[in-house]
Amino acid sequence: MAPISHFECTKCGANISAENPQTVCPDDGGVLYVRYDLPTLKKNFTPESVTGRTGSMWRYAALLPEADPVTLGEGFTPMLPSREFPNVYIKDEGLNPTGSFKARGLSVAVTMNKAYGVKKLAIPSAGNAAGALAAYAAAAGLEAHIFMPKDVPLANRVECEIYGAHVTLVDGLISDCARIVAERKEREGWADVSTLKEPFRLEGKKTMGYEVAEQFEWQLPRGIIYPAGGGVGLIGMWKAFDEMEKLGWIGPERPKMVAVQASGCAPIVKAWDEGKPTVEFWPNVATLAAGLRVPKPYGDYLILEILKKSKGVALAVTDEEMMEALRHWARVEGVFAAPEGAAALAAYRKLRARDFFGVDDSVVLFNTGSGLKYLDVIEGQTTGKQAQTPASRQIGGIIGPY
Repeated sequence: MAPISHFECTKCGANISAENPQTVCPDDGGVLYVRYDLPTLKKNFTPESVTGRTGSMWRYAALLPEADPVTLGEGFTPMLPSREFPNVYIKDEGLNPTGSFKARGLSVAVTMNKAYGVKKLAIPSAGNAAGALAAYAAAAGLEAHIFMPKDVPLANRVECEIYGAHVTLVDGLISDCARIVAERKEREGWADVSTLKEPFRLEGKKTMGYEVAEQFEWQLPRGIIYPAGGGVGLIGMWKAFDEMEKLGWIGPERPKMVAVQASGCAPIVKAWDEGKPTVEFWPNVATLAAGLRVPKPYGDYLILEILKKSKGVALAVTDEEMMEALRHWARVEGVFAAPEGAAALAAYRKLRARDFFGVDDSVVLFNTGSGLKYLDVIEGQTTGKQAQTPASRQIGGIIGPY
């Protein structure tokens, strides 16, 4: 595993000591990247040396922070060739512990907080991040304090309670949950592990980039389509590609990065279409995809910069398109995807129709979670037993600074 050299602010470039836990840049609130001594690592860690290592994301431990891992076997998820589209692959993150890609980030975040001697962790969430924190905190013997809107999806609430987390249901939105954590964390001694408000969840997510490269025999695909609520997975993969180039594992070529959002909550798409470097808060959020209900992602400036540098694009799909794609993947590919993951298929269809991708282009579609976490939502859409999520229910991601 790698000693941390320092933290680097993604806004001002400041170097910050990693001797003590950090949140965001104290000067401008910028997201912090973990930096390592890559020239030294380059001497001993090669693509060939990865072969035969543990079948989890910790096969890349030499490029993760030095600490005793808190692991449940997360990562190294399959890259499934599509049965329908030549050169298209499905990266199925629903096979992670706790059923989503969130396991990667929370594994590293819990690992490092335990290494720093932190005893209590807190998160405002109403989705898969809460369940992942609860699981890894339990495995680490740490306290997890989770604040959720009272109308949280059943699966997420139940799993947090079963893992022994302290769950508080809030009569409000995710922003109200975030405010409570911010107001109480110093008094209660909680470490805040909100999206991009600490540097280590990003390190876990970056392993998706290493896996894509390894599963493509250290080449990169022509495109990557990623459901972007907070967009941490997209940011993490981009960081991984940068590290791999500096290690000499890949060249300067990059995939076209595609951020797909729900039409009822598409702040990244709006900013992209308008050529803006940051997003505006999206009002009246309305989508059944809980993980895409992020009205103002904290790392918006990083996501938009990545789309620009990669010659990628941001686009939105409707809930109806997501649900049709979800059913189609299940029946044609045998993949039971979360609505967010199915959005990647809906986006690919649109991009093929625009000739943004051709039939010969290799494209990876990320299914970020298991459809088993959304049984109530899916049944409601299929049978009509459950009304569509009301527009005021803004859950599933960090709203913004608080």
